[in-house]
Amino acid sequence: MTETPAAVVEPEAPTRRPRNWLRVLIVSAILLLLFSVPWWTLLSAGTRWPAAVVIAGSGTLVAVFVALPALLVLGHGRHRDRAAAIGDALLGAVWVLFVWSVLAQVLRLALFIFGVDDPVRSRVVAGAVVVVVLALLAWGYVEAMRVPRVKHVDVAIAGLGQGLDGVRVAMITDTHYGPIDRTRWSSAVMDRVNALDADIACHVGDIADGTPAVRERQAAPLATVRARLARVYVTGNHEYFHEAQGWLDYMADIGWDVLHNRHIVVERDGAKLVVAGVDDATALASGVDGHGANLERALAGADAALPVLLLAHQPKQVPQAVEAGVDLQLSGHTHGGQIWPFNFLVRLDQPVVAGLSRHGARTQLYTSRGTGFWGPPFRVFAPSEITLLTLRRG
Repeated sequence: MTETPAAVVEPEAPTRRPRNWLRVLIVSAILLLLFSVPWWTLLSAGTRWPAAVVIAGSGTLVAVFVALPALLVLGHGRHRDRAAAIGDALLGAVWVLFVWSVLAQVLRLALFIFGVDDPVRSRVVAGAVVVVVLALLAWGYVEAMRVPRVKHVDVAIAGLGQGLDGVRVAMITDTHYGPIDRTRWSSAVMDRVNALDADIACHVGDIADGTPAVRERQAAPLATVRARLARVYVTGNHEYFHEAQGWLDYMADIGWDVLHNRHIVVERDGAKLVVAGVDDATALASGVDGHGANLERALAGADAALPVLLLAHQPKQVPQAVEAGVDLQLSGHTHGGQIWPFNFLVRLDQPVVAGLSRHGARTQLYTSRGTGFWGPPFRVFAPSEITLLTLRRG
């Protein structure tokens, strides 16, 4: 019995449409919630604004509600950078406005308890929301666009040889070169990395949102990074939206060791360290030929007596590291939540949002908050970082 192409395609068509409609309904419901709570808080809940204020405010929210999905589809679906930048900024602003409109109900309750009546009570709440949101967006934009501060972390590793005691690992991740041209920022980041005088430099994935041809100008400063022993790179999930193999080839061309399910061994003063890397957790499902996280292959041929430093983009790849006896895994991906309180949602998908954690008897995991930002150009209570890890004998 044989299957024709038509026999394969035709049964799938009815199942796709309901899924697409369900996706549209879910997204629409989320957008309605994101906009309706601020509308109620700012314009409706006992504020008794003049009609002109209500009409103008409602019109503005409706215009953003309509424009937002269109800008995101045009920007990220059809790769129009200006539309993507505007859509991303609006998305971040709407999220912050929604969050603080919800939290403002605590202020409303407090004013009620103290006997403040409407419309004063509701107008005070609305004014407070506007002031807080504008302040957070301004601060969050500055935080997102600045060159990250260096975070210093000491990590004790059992079995680390005397010659590698004190070895310095400079870690960047999630640079996300994208629709906002950050070429000067990129150069400044690499200058700061070079000032650390590291032995090993790591980029732990999500270089860019776009192909190497489109983002090469922003990514070019990566070629200037210096390290005494090695410069190593692994893919993140965003590479699998934009020519993952192209980014591996690009990084190899500018002199980085691409750890595409492989390892290298670094040595100093007679002591050795295995530095391994695996593809992102989404690589296999992406359908990119020859890609898929494979730690067994990455460590094939490595001396089991040597300590292992593993680069894996997502923290949730740590169970495989524990099973393989990895000493330290370096990950990014979470951005520390990027815009509070999104970190609580990230925690539903990842075992760790940020920082150093222990898993099993041997394995430690360091999760960076990321060097750049994705999407909305804001970082609220989740500062970016360049990480300098100093490995110590345990």
